[in-house]
Amino acid sequence: MASSPVAKADTFNYTVVRQFAIMTVVWGIVGMLVGVVIAAQLLWPQLNFDIPWLTYGRLRPLHTNAVIFAFGGSALFAASYYVVQRTCQARLFAGWLAAFTFWGWQLIIVGAAVSLPLGFTSGKEYAELEWPIDILITLVWVAYAIVFFGTIVKRRVKHIYVANWFFGSYILTIAVLHIVNNIEIPWGPFKSYSAYAGVQDAMVQWWYGHNAVGFFLTTSFLGMMYYFIPKQADRPIYSYRLSIVHFWALAFTYMWAGPHHLLYTSLPDWTQSLGMVFSLILLAPSWGGMINGIMTLSGAWNKLRTDPILKFMVVSLSFYGMSTFEGSMMSIRTVNALSHYTDWTVGHVHSGALGWVAMITFGMLYYLIPRLWGRDKMYSTRLVEVHFWVATIGVVLYIASMWIAGVMQGLMWRATEADGSLVYSFVESVKSTYPFYAIRLLGGTLYLGGIVLMGYNVFKTVVGNKVVNPEIPAVVQSSTATSAHA
Repeated sequence: MASSPVAKADTFNYTVVRQFAIMTVVWGIVGMLVGVVIAAQLLWPQLNFDIPWLTYGRLRPLHTNAVIFAFGGSALFAASYYVVQRTCQARLFAGWLAAFTFWGWQLIIVGAAVSLPLGFTSGKEYAELEWPIDILITLVWVAYAIVFFGTIVKRRVKHIYVANWFFGSYILTIAVLHIVNNIEIPWGPFKSYSAYAGVQDAMVQWWYGHNAVGFFLTTSFLGMMYYFIPKQADRPIYSYRLSIVHFWALAFTYMWAGPHHLLYTSLPDWTQSLGMVFSLILLAPSWGGMINGIMTLSGAWNKLRTDPILKFMVVSLSFYGMSTFEGSMMSIRTVNALSHYTDWTVGHVHSGALGWVAMITFGMLYYLIPRLWGRDKMYSTRLVEVHFWVATIGVVLYIASMWIAGVMQGLMWRATEADGSLVYSFVESVKSTYPFYAIRLLGGTLYLGGIVLMGYNVFKTVVGNKVVNPEIPAVVQSSTATSAHA
C-alpha cells in the first residue's frame, strides 16, 4: 500500500495532534500527583488538613477521572487523529470540529477538576460527573466520531488499517455506554438521579464500568499498539490475520463480562455466571493480541538493547497479558470470594493502568513528539531510558505490595474460630496493611517522578532549535506499519 506521490508535508493536520500530545503529559502529571497525595493520605489521614475539598472521598474520583479521561483520553485523541491520517493518507475531516474536540475535552477536564472536589458527583464509578458535563461529553464525542469516521470515508487508500478498526469500535462503544449509563433526571444545576434503581442500576453501571475499562482502556490502546510497535520496531505486524480475529473476538466478548463485578450480590445467579464465563473466554483474544504484538519483534529483538521506546512498548504488552490473565482469574467465584473488596483489586487495576495503558502511551509519545515538532529524536535518549526504569520499578513495587496486602486482607477477613467468630477485627487487618501502603506510596512516587522527567524531556524537545522535519520524506513513502499487506 503506497501513498500518493503527490502527497505534501502539509497534507496532515498535526496541530490538534500536538495539542493533545502536550496535554497528555500535563494531565498525566496532574492525575498521578493526585494519586500520590491520596496514597499518602491512607498512611497519614491528617494530610487532608480538615479541608472538605481535600478529603480522600473527593480526591479519589478526581484521580481516576484525571488519569483515565484526561491523561488516557488525550493520548487516545492524539494517537487516533495521527494514525487515521497517516494510514488513510488524508487530512482530518472537518478541522474546525477537531479543534472543538480539543477545547471541549479540556473544558470537560477542568469542569471535573472543579466539581468533584466540591462534592458534585453522581456516585457512579468512572461516571461521577454530573449531567451538565455529561451533555458536553456527548457533544464532544459526537464531534470526535464525525471527524474520525469522516476521515475514514475520505481516505485515499482502499484498505482500512486494523488500528482504525480498534479506534472506531472504541469510539462507537463508548458513545453507547456513556449515553445509556447516564440516563438521569436532573434535580438542580449540579444534581441528578439515575433513571434506574436497585439491582438494575448496579447492572447498568457495571456494564458501563467494565466496558469503560474494556474499550476506553483496552481496545483503544490496542489500536495504538498495532500502529506504533510495528513503526518503532521497523517490522510488519507478525500476523495481520490474527489482528483481525483479535479485533472481532475482543469486541464481541468484552461486552458481556461486566457482571463479574457483582458476584455474591443480589444480581441473578445466571447473570453472574454469564459474566464469569465470558471473562474466562476473554483470555483467548487478549493473549492472542499480546502474542501478536510481541512476535512483531521477531528478527528485531536486538533493538531492545538500545531502544528505550521499544522497551516501553514491549513491557506494556507484558503487563497487558498479565493483567488480562489476572482479571479472568479474579472473575472466578472462588477466587473472587478472596479478592473482592481487598487491595488485590487495586493492584490489578494499576497493573493495567500503569503497566499497560501508561507505558504504551509513554512509548507512543516518545515516538510521536520528535516527529510532530520536526526533530530527529527526543532531547535526551538517556532520560527516556531513566524514565523507563523508574516507571518499571515503581509499578512493580506498587502492584506487588497491593497483591500481598490484598491476599492478606482476604485471608484475615474470613478466618474464623471454631465457634464461628472472627479471628481478626477489621482494625487489625488495617494495621497489618499499613507497611504495604508505604511501599505503594514509594512505587507511586517513583512513577510520578518518571512522568515529571518525561515532561522536562518533552519541553526541551519542543523548544529545541534543531529542526530536521523527519516527517516530510515519510509522507511520500509507504508506511512501515501498513506496507506488509498491500
